[in-house]
Amino acid sequence: MKNRSELRDIIIKVLYQVYILENTNVKYDVNTLIKEQLEIENDFVKSSIDGVLKNQEKISKLANLYLKDWTIDRLSKVDKAILSLGIYELMYTDTPAVVCINETIELAKKYSDLNVVKMINAAMDAIYHNEDLNGKE
Repeated sequence: MKNRSELRDIIIKVLYQVYILENTNVKYDVNTLIKEQLEIENDFVKSSIDGVLKNQEKISKLANLYLKDWTIDRLSKVDKAILSLGIYELMYTDTPAVVCINETIELAKKYSDLNVVKMINAAMDAIYHNEDLNGKE
């Protein structure tokens, strides 16, 4: 059984694939992409991916508000996936804010360079301090 951090890694990989496929107008089935990454079904993975994709427009708008001199679409696909998941968890789930931010930063450290880690950290921190998180701490 994988822990949440390992599952987030899988979510990032699937979102990355989705962004690549959407960019090239290739037809895909998100459930097939998930199955390629996971041996057994996982509600956390499925609901997170579905949630990010369903709310991508709102997530991107929020990201663009807080990315200094940058936009989410200028980020690499993997960085977009990391930030999108982080914002999704922060805004739409019961995951504690500190966990959302820490997990997002850990993923960024694993896949991104230091400048992007700092940018993602700053955006997540600003969202946390400036947006209504429905009473989440």
